[in-house]
Amino acid sequence: MFETRNGEKLLETDPAVMPPDGHVVFIGRIASLWTTRETCPKNMKAARETGQPAVLTIDQRYRNGLLGLERASHVIILSWLHHASRTLIVQKPRHAAEPKGVFSLRSPARPNPVGLHIAKLVSLDIDTGRIDIDAIDVLDGTPVIDIKPYFASTDAFAEATMAGRDEPPGRDGPPGQNGQ
Repeated sequence: MFETRNGEKLLETDPAVMPPDGHVVFIGRIASLWTTRETCPKNMKAARETGQPAVLTIDQRYRNGLLGLERASHVIILSWLHHASRTLIVQKPRHAAEPKGVFSLRSPARPNPVGLHIAKLVSLDIDTGRIDIDAIDVLDGTPVIDIKPYFASTDAFAEATMAGRDEPPGRDGPPGQNGQ
């Protein structure tokens, strides 16, 4: 599914075939308009620019956990990027001059393909487990691992930087969205 570029390195063992040790469960799925990697936005900023909302559907057994979430304006969604390669440990992004380790990138290809998304909570129906959000940058059917409320007072760091990345000072959108 992924081509290997010059300078990239693979793990000796695919983490997907190793014995589980965290017993992570999926609590629901994400419905989005994105069905291919080529059409899927590369980050939440690009997803928001499309104007396409998304829906999370939480499985029945986990719906009681949504109680009180309606108070949040934004939510943090952790997803399992199930189509991503898990063996690529050093990547050569198309836009980068040099290869980089996966832990210095936001690429979905990584040993544990966990996605992090901060979205605006549009509506919530606990009875049906439906959570409407403003945008998402994952393929349709992506599993949800967890949902947390976003707290601007503790989750945002205006002074945060990434050397070598051209980012404007401050934030250009909802809290926590610059570069995600």
